[in-house]
Amino acid sequence: MKHLHMTLAAISIILFTYRFALTLMNSAQLDKKWLKILPHIIDTFLLLLGVGLAVKLAINPLEHLWLAEKIMAIIFYIFTGFYALKFARNRMMQIIGYLGAIGWVMLAVRIAMTKEAVFF
Repeated sequence: MKHLHMTLAAISIILFTYRFALTLMNSAQLDKKWLKILPHIIDTFLLLLGVGLAVKLAINPLEHLWLAEKIMAIIFYIFTGFYALKFARNRMMQIIGYLGAIGWVMLAVRIAMTKEAVFF
């Protein structure tokens, strides 16, 4: 389960980066159906596996603050990624949004590896 979770996380980040590059190029490729659907499917399975792992290992985010912090980092990743792809008004704000999203991913990865909260 753990390795599948990590693999799906990597695929999700690669797809996000690919969609961001297409956004910067104003590519018509963004209109392809698979590119609109596949990221949501991958992210859904990623979320389900994450919940499954937490249940299997009996890890409660209220007791293990590192997990709560990782969940918050993922939520911020989603919001900043959505901003970079959909709401940013110019190229500079798109890039800042993308870098912010990747920063949140890096924090989530660090927390997952060390099992230590950074902010809590």
